[in-house]
Amino acid sequence: MDTLTSLFSAGLLLVMLAAVLDVTANLLLAKSEGFRIRRYGLLALVAVGLAFTSLSYAVRTMDLAVAYAMWGGFGILGTSLGGWMLFGQRLKASAWAGMALLVFGLSILHAS
Repeated sequence: MDTLTSLFSAGLLLVMLAAVLDVTANLLLAKSEGFRIRRYGLLALVAVGLAFTSLSYAVRTMDLAVAYAMWGGFGILGTSLGGWMLFGQRLKASAWAGMALLVFGLSILHAS
């Protein structure tokens, strides 16, 4: 594996970590009930800080536009699915179709 490929792979892993931390923060914010339950709110703030830290390391090895698009896309997917699975939030057919398009777009972006 050449150096560029390994750097991109490391960047991709950092973007994925940032997305997982972002989704975690979003779900913790929902659980905090608008910071009424402070421990969840504080954990959400820590997760957001760690997500941005991870993203800042990712952009050292890949283009900002690619890293940000992937982070945002994975964050939308994870938060939507987490809300559906953990909080019983209903998703319309159009939301599922949009997420399928997101997956398709992210796979094209990754292949580029």
